Amino acid sequence: MRQIKALGYMHNRARMITAMFLTKDLHIHWREGEAHFMQHLLDGEIANNNGGWQWSAGTGADAAPYFRIQNPWTQTERFDPQGEYIKRWVPELEKIDPRQFRKPPEGSDKLCPEYVAPLVDHETERDETLRRFKAHKAG
Repeated sequence: MRQIKALGYMHNRARMITAMFLTKDLHIHWREGEAHFMQHLLDGEIANNNGGWQWSAGTGADAAPYFRIQNPWTQTERFDPQGEYIKRWVPELEKIDPRQFRKPPEGSDKLCPEYVAPLVDHETERDETLRRFKAHKAG
């Protein structure tokens, strides 16, 4: 989110991870994120932005399957194993061993005193998202 505010741009992988975290971990309606991104993106284009948010949320005409829920820890391990992207945009974490970015902190532990503790437990919220989609699907 710091990158989008500073540059008016965010790498597509970061856009997907952000959208899935906001919609499937924090259960924020995709329209909220879509509107925020559209307000801040220099390359904002209605079809791509709107469609990307619907895809990530598991809704819309061409959506990701509702059970696709990206794990931010494994995404970091796969796409930013040295923590270069994270450290660039979250300078509070520049002295942290990047291996710590690949797994959630224990309980309410923080990665460092200057950075927030996790807002939610990803596995708990993943289960809640799956429960909600299954309940809706059952009808």
